[in-house]
Amino acid sequence: MLANMFVDNAKVMAKGQITIPKDIRKILGVASGDRITFIVEGNSVRIVNSAIYAMQVLQKEMAGEAERAGINSDDDIVALVKELRTEDKSA
Repeated sequence: MLANMFVDNAKVMAKGQITIPKDIRKILGVASGDRITFIVEGNSVRIVNSAIYAMQVLQKEMAGEAERAGINSDDDIVALVKELRTEDKSA
């Protein structure tokens, strides 16, 4: 666990603002203008890249949907795309 651990700190300013240290920004893959998400777990807080977190949540919510829709192979996907394109042309 300690091998993946990185510790840094920042000072909280009067209005509650902090500057995220450069090394942490690099690890998170965030730059000026990007958004971050704070995840509170008990008495700890995780800071994550909002775009990556949103994709992870979407992937979790979509897990198993293809199988439930009967899509189990690349051929099933190709057939679905052809069907949708045919429907689109007729509309």
